[in-house]
Amino acid sequence: MGKVIMNSSVSVDGFIADGKDDVGPLHDWYSNGDVPITDGGDGEYDHSGGGTGFRVSAASAEYVRSTWATIGAIVMGRTLFDLVNGWEGRPPAGDHVVVVSHRPKPEGWHPEASYHFVDDAAAAIGRARELAGERTVAVNAGDVGGQILAAGLVDEVAMDVVPVVFGSGKRFFGGIDRRHLLEDPHVVIQGDRVLHLRFRVRR
Repeated sequence: MGKVIMNSSVSVDGFIADGKDDVGPLHDWYSNGDVPITDGGDGEYDHSGGGTGFRVSAASAEYVRSTWATIGAIVMGRTLFDLVNGWEGRPPAGDHVVVVSHRPKPEGWHPEASYHFVDDAAAAIGRARELAGERTVAVNAGDVGGQILAAGLVDEVAMDVVPVVFGSGKRFFGGIDRRHLLEDPHVVIQGDRVLHLRFRVRR
């Protein structure tokens, strides 16, 4: 069974968006470089058309390519699903998406896409693991990610730290209310306007 990795871009003070779900400059690093995440610039990870999206620094490209190649399924909350309309049925990585929501999939929404709606965070991980097989389950940070970490189901925490201070907003770890120890970072990569960090969760 593959790893469960909680991840997101995050401000240096620990926020993934402001109170109105505006990410501000947190995702600017995805388009401020010269290197497309795929070699061709318009491959499976570049959904913007014309090969103009997801162009990052060389260091970030190598890291993101290797990370996304391992992903089999993504777990996300309903808020993010609604904000991005589920990436129109085409997730940036992986073949499957599990959405934690008490509401069902919108009627008629991209029936061809492997999107599954589950009303419990722990059950979402179980479903995502079934779908991902030996590949990684990527969990979007925030309230759902925090619930999954608190349940002891996260193996690693991956943070793309952007040099900005938000002061308030949506926290990377959601409403988590107790201490969790992580190991020393085993990945530390400096990109352009982003620092990629990965920590194993201490058991």
